[in-house]
Amino acid sequence: MRVLGIDCGTEFTGFGVVDDDPRTAQLLHIAAGTIRLNKKQNTSQRLAHIFAELTAQIELHQPDIIAIEEVFFSANAKSALKLGQVRGVALLAAALLEKPVAEYAPLSIKSAVVGYGLAAKEQVQFMVMRLLKLDHQPDSPDAADALALCICHLHCAQTLAAQGPVR
Repeated sequence: MRVLGIDCGTEFTGFGVVDDDPRTAQLLHIAAGTIRLNKKQNTSQRLAHIFAELTAQIELHQPDIIAIEEVFFSANAKSALKLGQVRGVALLAAALLEKPVAEYAPLSIKSAVVGYGLAAKEQVQFMVMRLLKLDHQPDSPDAADALALCICHLHCAQTLAAQGPVR
């Protein structure tokens, strides 16, 4: 199974691609990167840029599924609205390319990767590097978070498969 993880952000949107090798039961790092947005562009231009980049990554890597972080509670309504717009663009890119989407809460992602739902970003980055056997950190915390989304989905999918069909 190939998973594309997307860590939505209003300035930086991270993406990562991870394969699950069923023969070796190992996770394989395929790609990771960061879409950096130009602060001088208006919102519609930024959203169009994110859409174009995500669409290109989906077409390039042909994931089986796309994992996206769920909206979390925010005290700042304006920030939450902007983040929701970016998530909407990511969901639209997936839908237009007919890719299923799995959404995970931040606590679930950290629990799956670190074993502790309130883990710090540094702990998540460290475990992403260990689990994927990376020589160096991804180019941004956003790319590391996107890879963590991939790992979370693959771990959840393995658990569900091991449980078998629901009776």
